[in-house]
Amino acid sequence: MKEKLLQEFAKIFGEGKEAQVFFAPGRVNLIGEHTDYNGGHVFPCALTIGTYAAARKRDDKTLRVYSMNFEHLGVINANITNLEYKKEDDWANYPKSMYWALKEKGYTAEQGMDILYFGNIPNASGLSSSASLEVLTGYIIKEFMGFDISLIDLALVSQFAENNFIGVNCGIMDQFSVAMGKKEHAIFLDTSNLSYEYAPIKLQSAKIIIACSNKKRGLGDSKYNERRKECEDALEALQSILKIQSLGDLSEAEFEKHKDIIGDKIRIKRAKHAVYENQRTIKAVAALKAKDVTAFGQLMNASHVSLRDDYEVTGIELDTLVETAWGLDGVLGSRMTGAGFGGCTVSIVMDDKVDDFIEKVGKTYEDKIGYKADFYVVDIGDGPKKL
Repeated sequence: MKEKLLQEFAKIFGEGKEAQVFFAPGRVNLIGEHTDYNGGHVFPCALTIGTYAAARKRDDKTLRVYSMNFEHLGVINANITNLEYKKEDDWANYPKSMYWALKEKGYTAEQGMDILYFGNIPNASGLSSSASLEVLTGYIIKEFMGFDISLIDLALVSQFAENNFIGVNCGIMDQFSVAMGKKEHAIFLDTSNLSYEYAPIKLQSAKIIIACSNKKRGLGDSKYNERRKECEDALEALQSILKIQSLGDLSEAEFEKHKDIIGDKIRIKRAKHAVYENQRTIKAVAALKAKDVTAFGQLMNASHVSLRDDYEVTGIELDTLVETAWGLDGVLGSRMTGAGFGGCTVSIVMDDKVDDFIEKVGKTYEDKIGYKADFYVVDIGDGPKKL
């Protein structure tokens, strides 16, 4: 991979000082969906698939970026002293956003770069290609400019970039799990205070399989921001009688006791998901620690039902993948992962049933939806690094 990137880099940007090669992972969230902006717990892990980049520092203020995934867009140029979001710059707004956000946070880069990117995360899949791109770019800038910034702070700067430059009101989970990934571990993260612990993933003769629906979606123009607003409104109503900072502060019993104060049926459903999903995530990690993979899988299933019925972010594509999986032998659990409205599902499948799973879920999906899903048997990997 490294040689391929360096060859392509020389072809696009010309010979000169040799580029350096970096990698940042994608991520999948095992459970805890739409809880991260509600002050709840999440349980993501970094993947061994992700985003690669070959980069070298320039002597001027020009940022030149090129993606092997979007060759038709060619090299996109920007001046690092005057960065703003431009629709026509498409994916390149993400690298631009990191230069901008680091400067906003007091890390001003004095030089531009030439950067060539290649990602093997399916685009718009919900496996955090955007967070991977942000963290990777931030990591390269940190390395080249000698900035003393921790990986947690780099995750926070990446979230700031996405919120304020890209315009997607995302929580911290994606950037945190990309920046802080650890091989063969998931991250049990309390998003209310960023306290976290690594939990070893020992699935005892089972594999994690990601099914990509291939239904394209864009977070910014999806109903993501709308869901967030509904939860904020529900929280505000509850705060009129309860001393809470977030929906993640509530137990199921407390929510049931006070939910009528929210006053709107839709908002009650949205808040219910946030509260119950947070508690499911806590229970799921406890089950994993007790080596009860069966209970973990059942909580994954319950998570999908809540995302389908209370949060209403699944859709026919994700429901078809998950509900087909539920009917098969050897499937311990299956749910949508990511923001929803397309993207991916994550399933835990016994080793000897993996091929059967891919064949049967794939056939049912294509017959019903009219196009193919893609399947990835994934491993859990580390965070960003220089190769």
